[in-house]
Amino acid sequence: MFPLRDNVPTQRTPVLTVTLVVVNVLAYFFWQHGGLTLGEPTSPQFLNNLVDWAAIPYEITHPDVHCDLASGGAVECFRGRVADQPPTWITPFTAMFMHGGLLHLGGNMLFLWIFGNNIEDCLGPVRFIVFYLLGGLAAMALQVAIAPDAAVPTIGASGAIAGVLGGYLVLFPRARVLTLIFIVFFFTFIELPAMLLLGFWFLTQLIFGYLDVASPTGGAGGVAYFAHVGGFVFGIVAIRLFAPRRKREAKLAAGWRAPPTGRSVR
Repeated sequence: MFPLRDNVPTQRTPVLTVTLVVVNVLAYFFWQHGGLTLGEPTSPQFLNNLVDWAAIPYEITHPDVHCDLASGGAVECFRGRVADQPPTWITPFTAMFMHGGLLHLGGNMLFLWIFGNNIEDCLGPVRFIVFYLLGGLAAMALQVAIAPDAAVPTIGASGAIAGVLGGYLVLFPRARVLTLIFIVFFFTFIELPAMLLLGFWFLTQLIFGYLDVASPTGGAGGVAYFAHVGGFVFGIVAIRLFAPRRKREAKLAAGWRAPPTGRSVR
């Protein structure tokens, strides 16, 4: 399922949401040097950048350890500082602006645009950026708690965006989202309640996260599902603290009587 747009209009231009999308895109092409490949780039420059600036759970849980790219492309961790590497504490922040390919980047930015603009509209830009970053940190915290010894670079905005999704679910439970659904070789467009779409998304993250933990071969295919779970739960819990009560009540009302898609969409 691919969401395309929701039916909750915004009252002001979502400047910060647009800025986050632009920063992520620029970071991928000009900082990571990701190129136009759909899968994960394999250039030495991209891989070295990945190991240096991504969040690695083993580094976070072992402050005296640093990881680097060894010969053959493997990640090797050892005690002591690696020259030219950033301090470990900054990597959970930098990792939020890194992606593993165009599909990874495009999917995250699509979700951020559809759901982020309404959260920014409710919180305002200052509260929104704090909420967004804390969501990303909460996502990383759960991922590290689940796999503290994983020497795997963890990247992507999806943990922070999961926090946005959790906040959206609370504020707009009956908003409707135009969704592209693939059924084998066929596809169709359908409007789904946000509660159904996001609830289904969260359930899949829980299931795949459990299967990943239960599988000795690591069945997640490189996806940090528990980061998504951590961000989403943070968003559900924290949105009421960040949203001013008057705006929250107005947005809740808007979420219950949002106009049909196609008549008044942003």
